[in-house]
Amino acid sequence: MPTPQPGILAPLPPHARYLVFGLEPDTDVHAGLAALQDLVDGEHIVAGLGQAPLSAIGRKVPGLKPFPPLAGPGVDIPSTPAALWLWLRGDDRGELLLQSRRVEHALAPVFRLQEAWDAFKHGSGRDLTGYEDGTENPQGGEAVAAAIAADGSSLVAVQRWVHNFGRYEAMQPEERDDCIGRRRSDNEELDDAPESAHVKRTAQESFSPEAFVVRRSMPWNAGPDAGLMFVAFGHTTDAFQAQLRRMVGLEDGIVDALFRFTRPLSGAYFWCPPLEGGRLKI
Repeated sequence: MPTPQPGILAPLPPHARYLVFGLEPDTDVHAGLAALQDLVDGEHIVAGLGQAPLSAIGRKVPGLKPFPPLAGPGVDIPSTPAALWLWLRGDDRGELLLQSRRVEHALAPVFRLQEAWDAFKHGSGRDLTGYEDGTENPQGGEAVAAAIAADGSSLVAVQRWVHNFGRYEAMQPEERDDCIGRRRSDNEELDDAPESAHVKRTAQESFSPEAFVVRRSMPWNAGPDAGLMFVAFGHTTDAFQAQLRRMVGLEDGIVDALFRFTRPLSGAYFWCPPLEGGRLKI
C-alpha cells in the first residue's frame, strides 16, 4: 500500500539543502525518473515533481496546477515553475553539500540543476525575525488529513522569501508584533491586531472551505541575503492559493503586512509521489 514520503510530516532537521532542477530537452525522462527513484527515500530526501517531466511520460496528476503569478496593491508574487524539487534533510551542512553533488551527477543529463539553497533550523523553529513559524500547523491526524491525499501523495508550495532586515530593524517592537499578529516574546496572538496582520490574513479556519496546510519552512542564507524558504504541504493547492490571494489583497484590498519587510523571489507547485516498496510510485 502506498505511503507518504515520511520527511513531509517529520520534525524539521537541523540543516537542509533545496535543489531545483530544470528538464533538459530531448532526453530520456523515464531514465531520469528511474535514477531519481534510486536516490530518494522520502525521509532524508523528499522529492517533488513539476508538470514538465510528468507530461513527458503522459502522467496526469489531479490537482497539480501551474503556480499563478499574482499582483495586488503595490505587491506581486512571481511564478517560477521547475521540473524537480528536492529537499535534502540532515544534521551536517557539509554532508548535505556532498550529497547534493552526488544527486546532481546521478540525475544528469535528464535533470539540470538550476538552484541550490542551504537552510537551517533557527532556535525552536523560528524565522530569522525571531517569530515562530508554523504555530497554527494542524497536528496528528489533522496534519495527515491536511497534507496527504488518499493515495499517499502530497502537493507542495515552495517560495523563497528574502527579508529586508534594514526595514524590519527600523520598526519598533510593537510595530513588528502588529505586522505578524503575535507577540514575539511569548508567541501569543494579539486580540487587537490590525486586519493587515499576517495571522489574520492567513487564519486557516477563516476561509470557506477552511484552508489548512502543513508548513515546513526553514530560514536560508546566501552571502549577504537571507530570508525564509516557505514550504507548505497540502492534499490540494487550493488552501495555499486562497491564503496567497488574500495576502496580496485580492480578496478585500488589504495587503499582508509581511510585505513591509519581505518579498517572494520564487513560487512553484510540485507533486510529491507516495512510496511503494521503498520507491517513489510515479
